[in-house]
Amino acid sequence: MEGVTLTLEDSGLFLRIRIDTSEIKGKLKTSDMMQLLQESEQKNFLVFDGSLVKIEQEVHNAKENNSHKIIDERIAEKRDAEVQFSMQDSDMAAEIVMTTAQGGKNPTSSQLVKMARKAGIRKGLGKNHIQRIVDRANNEEPPGTVIREVIARGLPARNGRPSRLSPLVPNALERILQPQEVSKSRVDMRDLGDIICVKAQTPVLQRLPPSEGRNGFTVRGETLTPVAGEWLPIKAGSGIVVSPDDENLLLAEISGMPKFQNGDMWVDETYITKGVNVGTGNINYEGAVIVNGDVTEKMVIIATGDVTINGFVESAHIQAGGDIIITQGAMGKQSDTDETEYNTKLTARGSVHVQHGQGLDISCSGNVTVGKQLAHSRIVCGGGVIVGPMDNPNGNLFGCEIQCQDEVKAGVIGAVSGSNLFIDYSDGYNYLIERKDEFEELLKQLQNNYYRHKGKVDTIKKKRLPKELSEKVNRIMSLYKGEEKLLDWVTQKTEALRKAKDDYLLITRLRASKKIHPGVVLKLNNRTWKADREYANGQVYYFEHQWHFKPE
Repeated sequence: MEGVTLTLEDSGLFLRIRIDTSEIKGKLKTSDMMQLLQESEQKNFLVFDGSLVKIEQEVHNAKENNSHKIIDERIAEKRDAEVQFSMQDSDMAAEIVMTTAQGGKNPTSSQLVKMARKAGIRKGLGKNHIQRIVDRANNEEPPGTVIREVIARGLPARNGRPSRLSPLVPNALERILQPQEVSKSRVDMRDLGDIICVKAQTPVLQRLPPSEGRNGFTVRGETLTPVAGEWLPIKAGSGIVVSPDDENLLLAEISGMPKFQNGDMWVDETYITKGVNVGTGNINYEGAVIVNGDVTEKMVIIATGDVTINGFVESAHIQAGGDIIITQGAMGKQSDTDETEYNTKLTARGSVHVQHGQGLDISCSGNVTVGKQLAHSRIVCGGGVIVGPMDNPNGNLFGCEIQCQDEVKAGVIGAVSGSNLFIDYSDGYNYLIERKDEFEELLKQLQNNYYRHKGKVDTIKKKRLPKELSEKVNRIMSLYKGEEKLLDWVTQKTEALRKAKDDYLLITRLRASKKIHPGVVLKLNNRTWKADREYANGQVYYFEHQWHFKPE
């Protein structure tokens, strides 16, 4: 450009521009000088934008006044990369802020590591991550780019877990759902093992010691000490005693059927019979019942514990305070006067397992598991319905009316004839919404009261009160602390219910490992899905207020 020259100072750090205004033709703009700079070897230098604007104005004034002069100014500087480190999150992380070089040099990865060490970063430094930052600065980012990234992370201490309870004998239902191995590659579905019944003094539960936890560290290299796990109390339930030789071991006090549930272990006294029929009469027993035979028509079994039947059930009523386990099949039929009534009723506070069933009325708080096939039955359960082996539900499910609160899984769902299979998830969801709304209303009331009382308590704290009022003030403070704890508990409960409502929608689904026939209907309040054709293996799930089918 005529009249304009760029020169590098002897130090090599600054670029100068020399302008003879008498030789400038036309108007010299800042953009013209920037273009000249970009075409030079110093194009990556840090440009002094203010200097260029000032020079443009000086050239303009000189030409306007016809007072030509020589302008000689610094307009750019050679700069190496600038690097800073900062600690974050109570020294559990370290961040680098690097402005990439402008005409100068970017640090190498080894130089960055040394700089980090000098800044106090001793542990958790990601050297591969530093190399990526160097690569970005050299190959990807333009000069003068600010790169801000976390380059080191500490390791939080992991507190020890508390002592835990380990049952030494399985529950009867667990045993039924795990057939005995014939070899490493085969299991015998007919051999379900011995019924779990223990003799007195048999070890049934062991308390395992707590762990010490794991040390952590900050990025400065400071050690974080964990809190060791606590010994949680071990409680002997009915029919259980603590071993005289080991306080961490529970023994059966009586002979009977052991049960471990929700951290409690107990042994039910067990009534064992070869069958239930008109000859034996009905059974009403405080404990567990084992029937090594069939339960015939119109018979009734009521037990406070588990009911295990090693045979068939036909048109009978069974009620259990625990699980109902039928190792063969259960059969019923519809009432002659009411087609919605079935004369085989299975009612359990736990779960229900039957090898195959038809014409059943099942009501339970847990899951319903079926070995092979379930047909023309009504199920109301607090869990899910699984037809087939637990690890590969491939059984048949058709002609049923189901109200459940977890997944329904089977191999073939529905029938070729198109007979309806109706699955309703509404009750469980509506119950959670109702409970959530109740707690949200309670939380709102407690918050209003708490913040009103907090204002008054804060006022009391600021005042100097007579000693004779100290007892009354202490009582007020105690009530205030109690209200604070209640608010905290209700807040946590409300959040848990909100999460449970959201999580419920993730488990409202139907899985078929083989096919879904027409006539299958899923319902969640006013949203329904109906199979109007045959579907291959896949799942039906609920997402964003709609049912969807996805093949697998």
